[in-house]
Amino acid sequence: MHMKSGRTICIAFLIGHISTAAFGQNAGIAGIDSHITIENPADLAGPEASAIYDDLKDRLATNYAMSQLKEIEDYQSWPLFNTAPYISATHGQRYVNNYANAVASNYADLEEGELLPTGSILVKDSITVTDDGGIFPGALFGMEKLASGASPETADWRYFMVIPDGSIYGDTTGANPDLMTYCHVCHEAVADRDYTFYVPEDFRLTQ
Repeated sequence: MHMKSGRTICIAFLIGHISTAAFGQNAGIAGIDSHITIENPADLAGPEASAIYDDLKDRLATNYAMSQLKEIEDYQSWPLFNTAPYISATHGQRYVNNYANAVASNYADLEEGELLPTGSILVKDSITVTDDGGIFPGALFGMEKLASGASPETADWRYFMVIPDGSIYGDTTGANPDLMTYCHVCHEAVADRDYTFYVPEDFRLTQ
């Protein structure tokens, strides 16, 4: 029940804070991502989702690199924790992947009450796939574990988001921090796992 409540809150904050204008700066890239939640996501088998992602992954990396965030350079070379892209309700019904840098070495088997090390970075890149054949790059959602006491209001987590044209939509330690408030509200549902969600069981990659 607690988890469901957290997901509902997260979606509500997404709807309240992410504007069409923010995602519409490059219509050729953003496209359907100008909508908050995808109403008609395609129901893809794992191999189908993986094939679509493989076709888009270079474009995603190029677009996100325009943000000039050094923290996400070469993120696609980091360990991947899912067997195939999966639909995330908390990220607008888009297909996402879970990556973590080498510092976050205990991300997969985090015990209750255990913390990730300072410098851990977790990212989800995303793609939009609709049941009428629409395919578009999505946003990249990121978290960085800060030093103890650096951000008490977010349990020492930094949240940031890069939209499909490479613009930084918000960053709790930089531009538009208020636009990222919903992230920590959502992640409070998993406070016992150091505020980190993990891959759904059906998509977990055996490390």
